Amino acid sequence: MTAGNDMGDSTAGGNGTAAGNSSAAGNSSAAGNSSAAGNSSASAASLAVTNVVLAGLGGQGVIKASDILADAALRAGLDVKKAEIHGMSQRGGSVTSDVRFGRKVLSPMVPRGEADYLLVLAPSEVEAARALLRPGGVLLSPDLVPEDLLPNKRSLNVALLGALSQYLDLPAEALLDAVRAALPERLHRVNEQAFAVGRKLAAEGGTIR
Repeated sequence: MTAGNDMGDSTAGGNGTAAGNSSAAGNSSAAGNSSAAGNSSASAASLAVTNVVLAGLGGQGVIKASDILADAALRAGLDVKKAEIHGMSQRGGSVTSDVRFGRKVLSPMVPRGEADYLLVLAPSEVEAARALLRPGGVLLSPDLVPEDLLPNKRSLNVALLGALSQYLDLPAEALLDAVRAALPERLHRVNEQAFAVGRKLAAEGGTIR
């Protein structure tokens, strides 16, 4: 039961702990150059930033879900930036939250059309938010998780985080730890079940690209 509170002013915040030192080594031999190119490619991959946009309506737990995701990335030792946009209505208005994480993140905002993952809690927001997704990105819509499979219908946000966990280079346990940290103990079991449902459905190929 994690609808959470999606009310409040627009905020943008980040906890930055950039790790790692850049190093480059040159070698005049062809073998050395090839090795340097390989190292450069691996380094670029390790520094890549993951862009996630979460969207829905006020009262659905969009902000709670983004808080959980950001906390999980921090627990994994990554730099995280987060931004939120609230609609005109405190409850029922459109809400989006950007979460960006990687070795080094400079901005909290995901540019339009560059989200790697788009997680949407409300059917009415799917088409409105679709343009935020990059070509080839992954859309996780509310249709992915049938309501009758949820232990509580208000745990859809955590179920979709479970689905998202199949794609992220984050330990699933880090996400579950973040879920437990964000909720009172009496809600842990129902949300652990919701997380498992979403993760299983995504593994079975229930996403839209």
